[in-house]
Amino acid sequence: MSDKRRIGNSDLKVNAVGLGCMGFSHAYGAPMDSREAISMIRKAYEFGYDFFDTAECYIGTNTDGSISFSEELVGKALKELGY
Repeated sequence: MSDKRRIGNSDLKVNAVGLGCMGFSHAYGAPMDSREAISMIRKAYEFGYDFFDTAECYIGTNTDGSISFSEELVGKALKELGY
């Protein structure tokens, strides 16, 4: 991926196509298993993605009653990659 776009008024540039992360935690029934979501985010990064579209409101309730936050999944996935 080489078509970079500037985000807002910042100097940060990312790929024009990103990974939408809403479905990991929100809107489509029960949240995705966190290990599966983290694996998918890491694979996208390995493929060259550097734009992960998420929002604070993308939350859901896991089957064990804990809360799944899309932003936290993205953070966990990328932190270990040094991103």
